[in-house]
Amino acid sequence: MRIGELAASSGLAPKTIRFYEEIGLLPPAEREHNGYRAYDESAIQRLLFVRHAQAAGLTLREIAQVLAIRSEGLAPCVHVRGVLQRHLSQVDSRLAELQATRAELEEAIRFAESVDPASCSEDQVCSILFRRA
Repeated sequence: MRIGELAASSGLAPKTIRFYEEIGLLPPAEREHNGYRAYDESAIQRLLFVRHAQAAGLTLREIAQVLAIRSEGLAPCVHVRGVLQRHLSQVDSRLAELQATRAELEEAIRFAESVDPASCSEDQVCSILFRRA
């Protein structure tokens, strides 16, 4: 199949497919006599894997590592589990940061509701944010 058909089947843009081929996530396509890329059915499965891995939060580098493990004939499950656990830990840390930021914003809003705009001095710019600094 040509790149347009592969794009339609995988839901990816042809430019993305060419990029994945360039960085090694997709093996180089065979070329037809006219120079067009010709892909087989395994390309669809590979691209769908990449999309699922990205949806799970893996970077292109991490996806390449998983593919390299598989190409060595090994099951990458233990490696993938470790990557997913690291990502989950990062998400948990980010959620904690966001919750702390939310609490700060709520406190600032409560303070802002009690501030008289006429009491803002020019040197503070805004007493609500000056208080927060």
